[in-house]
Amino acid sequence: MEMVKFEHTLFALPFAYTGAFLAGGGHLSFWKFIWITMAMITARTAGMSLNRLIDKDLDALNPRTASRALPKGLIPTKTVWGLVAVSLAVFLFSTAMLNKLSLFLSPLAILVLFAYSYLKRYTWLCHLGLGLVLACAPVGGWIAVAGRLGLVPVTLGAAVIFWLAGFDILYACLDVEFDRQFGLFSVPQHFGVTRALWFSAVCHILTFGFLALTGVLAGLSWPYDVGLLLVGILLVYEHAVVSPDDLTRMNQAFFQANAIISFLILASTLSALWVTS
Repeated sequence: MEMVKFEHTLFALPFAYTGAFLAGGGHLSFWKFIWITMAMITARTAGMSLNRLIDKDLDALNPRTASRALPKGLIPTKTVWGLVAVSLAVFLFSTAMLNKLSLFLSPLAILVLFAYSYLKRYTWLCHLGLGLVLACAPVGGWIAVAGRLGLVPVTLGAAVIFWLAGFDILYACLDVEFDRQFGLFSVPQHFGVTRALWFSAVCHILTFGFLALTGVLAGLSWPYDVGLLLVGILLVYEHAVVSPDDLTRMNQAFFQANAIISFLILASTLSALWVTS
């Protein structure tokens, strides 16, 4: 549980449900809910386990991550590979239980999960790669119900890309010296912490814009607007508690605010759909 940071599933799972409820007009069958949940949990578990395996040697060198289970040898590597295998098997089965398109696209989702961990070795755009991983949640949730793609999940997915990239840039500020020392790429490493905070702010402005566009395209009523306003306030708060000279409250911005944002989007979307119906 510590290794895969299971609680971080709360960032992505509400967006999968949001995509599913949007596709279903506010309704979601029991079994669709179960298989979407299983697909999300197992994909997230496989992705984080792969990330820990790929970064094991780097994590051992970084004082911030050296105490993690794999670098400390608390969990055998073969056990983690076993967890990856079981998770991917359940993920593929879950997508097969949803519909043909979900199963057909599942290898692409696995490829994205696997490729992300290598991006920071090659490009400072790695934050967008992580955003793409989480953007699979609303798009996948929509496809699981509708059996096809649409414009609404694409704009919601774009919002998730920039939302995740924005706070991943913030979090990368904690490792800027380590990244420079070992030749890893990130926005803070490439542009410096001050400019990185501005990059993050631009990402979150784009997030707000794409969320607003999603509401318009989906015809969502006033509860969604209220949720969107609250999301905007939280994004401003997230940037207000960090500065180039004080990153001590990064975990507060990273975990608390962002977990609330994903649930706010789900709750406001559902409220808007149910009010309309």
